[in-house]
Amino acid sequence: MKETENEQKHLPVIGVGPLIVIPQLVVTALAIILSEMGIIYSLQIKELKIPFIIIGSILILLGAWLWFSSNFKVKMDACIKENHLATSGVYSIVRNPIYSAFFLMCIGVFFIEANIILFVLPVVYYAYMTVFLIKTEEKWLSELCGKEYEEYCKNANRCIPWMPKRK
Repeated sequence: MKETENEQKHLPVIGVGPLIVIPQLVVTALAIILSEMGIIYSLQIKELKIPFIIIGSILILLGAWLWFSSNFKVKMDACIKENHLATSGVYSIVRNPIYSAFFLMCIGVFFIEANIILFVLPVVYYAYMTVFLIKTEEKWLSELCGKEYEEYCKNANRCIPWMPKRK
């Protein structure tokens, strides 16, 4: 189908999200199941169980808030359809808050599980997410938005929420 002059090309609304999030969720679930079954060696520090549950719960709630804020407060699907680069709200502190939200929630689950062996998985998730984003969405946005996106990248972290840099 040929585009008319009035139609604009835009990024896919879902993007590479399922390819980033689904493996994280599947691996997290499998790791917890295998840990509970005793198949993955459990290196738990019993004295840290309560603090880990508290930290894990906070990370899960932070992830849920980040996901909600990035999807509903900013209305990301409208930004994508209008080729508008979202840089306000949670997008001022992290360029990929939806993926970051799932990342934080998975880490929260690992804290609640309190199995130190499982803490290697977030490092793998982060590396996987970073490579995928550089090769796909960041490339697309750079081509679509040019200098505006380059400036935005200087002020907001890719995946780990961080306060915006002061100019």
